[in-house]
Amino acid sequence: MRVVLQNLTKVFPNRSKKSQPDVIAVNDFTFEIPDGELIGLLGPSGCGKSTALNLISGLQTPTSGRIFFGDDDVTDLPPENRGVGLVFQNYALYPHLTVLQNILFPLENLKGASKLSKSDMLARAQEVAALVQIHDLMERKPNELSGGQQQRVAIARALVKMPRVLLLDEPLSNLDARLRLQTREELKRIQRQTRITTVFVTHDQEEAMSISDLIIVMRAGIIEQIGKPQDVYDNPTNLFVATFLGTPPINIFTGKTANGKLYIGDDDVSDISLADEQDVFVGVRPEGFVLDSNGPLRCNQSHVELLGRDFSIISSHEASVNPTIRSIISSDSKVDFESDSIRFSLKPDKVFIFEKESQKRVFI
Repeated sequence: MRVVLQNLTKVFPNRSKKSQPDVIAVNDFTFEIPDGELIGLLGPSGCGKSTALNLISGLQTPTSGRIFFGDDDVTDLPPENRGVGLVFQNYALYPHLTVLQNILFPLENLKGASKLSKSDMLARAQEVAALVQIHDLMERKPNELSGGQQQRVAIARALVKMPRVLLLDEPLSNLDARLRLQTREELKRIQRQTRITTVFVTHDQEEAMSISDLIIVMRAGIIEQIGKPQDVYDNPTNLFVATFLGTPPINIFTGKTANGKLYIGDDDVSDISLADEQDVFVGVRPEGFVLDSNGPLRCNQSHVELLGRDFSIISSHEASVNPTIRSIISSDSKVDFESDSIRFSLKPDKVFIFEKESQKRVFI
């Protein structure tokens, strides 16, 4: 199901007695979600991603703008008539019902032409339970399940209605790290198998990049960038996107361009095709450093962390915006653990330049 959002805006009126402005949670949000794809809505807390999801689901009404499922305008339809499946962060299972009863609950509330026979409901419940791999847990109660199993029940309950659109609001946040990794792999498998158009809300950029066909990076209700995960990582349009994506995060330096050179502090780190002199921010991905005894960037080495296949060199530089610089180097490299200083050359495709004032990317 193709989902089209046209100039979607949601304004929450200020309820404080003080003269504070209204809150614009989603601001002129326009995007088309292709049929059968998984879209990641990504951004920090308060950026408007959950509000956007609630507008799509019908749980909230937009202040302005329209929502289309295919050619159908669903802007004014209640949630139960939109054909959406919702999965929340806190599972929201009925504790007194078994897994089977939880899955069947949405089907038992269907009325009219949509109402199913008991045998059809059971068959559909067994089908989605097998899809999410909980078919052997059907007689258990939620308190007898692990967090990951409860989340699978919630997903099965959303899928059993055969929704046109599946909406996931930070569904992995309550899981531990290992279970989160396993469950996100399962989510991607299920989505590929069902081909249901899916919107996945998260503040975790690693989650969004690992399972999404496209990601939408949001800030303060506005779309900052849309693209395939790797394209957004490799080509951020501004400093916010560059710093938000990446683990470990990108290293940011103050610098300048002058006479066809790029400077980090006083270090001339590369030639560039810019003659204009201007102050800039320079971003270098952790994997963009190359150990080089004659390298142009000299840093003060603090310590080295052993990560198995990689070294993480912790250093500092007077032009670094952050207190420390983290450089990821292959474990095949020879690192002097006792040295107080270290030199790097930089990989050009891992270095980004941003205007000092606007923080927009300078493309060279």
